[in-house]
Amino acid sequence: MAKSDNPFRWFDSSPEVIRLVVMMYVKYPLSLRNVEDLLHERGIDVCHETVRLWWNRFGPMFAAEIRRKRVQRMRQHTHWKWHLDEVYVKINGEMHYLWRAVDHEGEVLESYVTKTRDKAAALSFIKRALKRHGSPRRITTDGLRSYKAAMTEIGNAEKQEIGRWANNRAENSHQPFRRRERAMLRFRQMKSLQKFASVHASVHNHFNQERHLTDRETYKANRSAALAEWQTLMA
Repeated sequence: MAKSDNPFRWFDSSPEVIRLVVMMYVKYPLSLRNVEDLLHERGIDVCHETVRLWWNRFGPMFAAEIRRKRVQRMRQHTHWKWHLDEVYVKINGEMHYLWRAVDHEGEVLESYVTKTRDKAAALSFIKRALKRHGSPRRITTDGLRSYKAAMTEIGNAEKQEIGRWANNRAENSHQPFRRRERAMLRFRQMKSLQKFASVHASVHNHFNQERHLTDRETYKANRSAALAEWQTLMA
């Protein structure tokens, strides 16, 4: 990488420390000051405002690189089945909605924030997911009528599936984000919610090894591979 293309060139800290800080803040349900304290125990003196600056600057860069690599690698894999769901998020006392598209193995494909959950919002969300990931064979949703209206408009109505407990995959995908939201004491702007939800989804995908489905040795190998790939981001 040329020096002029190096995103770390204006910072005195090493890229390894910056990657560690961003990973700790986004991956784990920690506050800015929690990250500062944990780094202090490791002999790294970083202010909590520096943690905020680094995650805001580098988080989207790391997420974009992870997403680019995974989209290329998983394009055929994600065409089988999607699960769509929305969850409410309060911003300054007003209700907003975080929409998610998840594949059949729990990979978060798309995160999208809107003020409403009507047909227009569902249509915008589905078009965004289709543009980036292509068209799946089946789409599982809950009983929200906005999904059916949106998919009828784009000609995907025959792909929709609705059933009791059929969408648990998407509903379970909200849990890591909810834990993270509580640690951050909620969000204050719609823009910051969209930004963090997108970054968090990519980082969660990268480190999610589904340890309950594999033996200990396989899990350890996959975990080490994910960490090694993380340490080379933007290298």
